[in-house]
Amino acid sequence: MTRRRFYTPPGAFAPDAKSVTLSAEETRHLRDVLRLKSGDEVYVFDGAGREVRGQIQSVMRDSTEVSVADEVEPARPESPLNLTLAMALLKGEKFDLVVQKMTELGVARVIPVISARADVKIRSDVDAERKLIRWRRITLEASKQCGRARLMDIENPTAFHDFVEWPTVDELRLMFSELGGTSLAAAVGETNQKSDGVTALVGSEGGWTNEEIDQARDAGWKIVTLGGRILRAETAAIAVSALLQHRLGDLK
Repeated sequence: MTRRRFYTPPGAFAPDAKSVTLSAEETRHLRDVLRLKSGDEVYVFDGAGREVRGQIQSVMRDSTEVSVADEVEPARPESPLNLTLAMALLKGEKFDLVVQKMTELGVARVIPVISARADVKIRSDVDAERKLIRWRRITLEASKQCGRARLMDIENPTAFHDFVEWPTVDELRLMFSELGGTSLAAAVGETNQKSDGVTALVGSEGGWTNEEIDQARDAGWKIVTLGGRILRAETAAIAVSALLQHRLGDLK
């Protein structure tokens, strides 16, 4: 039977870890959508990698009490690859799609990047916060469906020129561009050696400016091309993440 999974932050667990309280939002889904009631079995994950099996004890208006039977392995293990996708901002549902699919593919972190040719501009801090709330909600829902117990991190939107200069230690940094790049195989090497950390930088449908490519190269990024096919930005993000998970992660 498919697990009926709910999310709650670590702080919602009782000090003795024998019970957990679900939020009003999760309670509404449990009660009004799934029609669950006292005595039904549910699974609860905390977004930090922990998942438990439990039984509903009581369903109230704004909360649900679950008794914890035991801790279980998440339905889907986390990828051994610490993969970050830095993605130029895309319009509406396109970026939403990227967030959803990165969650499913096991990406550890998504960083929205404000590039010169990005399809969307951040108008204010309020605008940025509203987008973050939406993306994190999509991540949560995708995690419930795909079986991940650790929530993918989504950072605040960051200007390209600041982002590419971030200091890193022993991390493979790959900037994907239609022109002027090497192959992925050449960039990551011909061995099967695992990499502890990889950041993939993918542009908008307008691509990168020459100045952006030059700055990234000067900052130590490897410029990579996927070949002759022209891909939509959201397609490129999915393809890049799947290829890296296949070569360096556990997508075999």
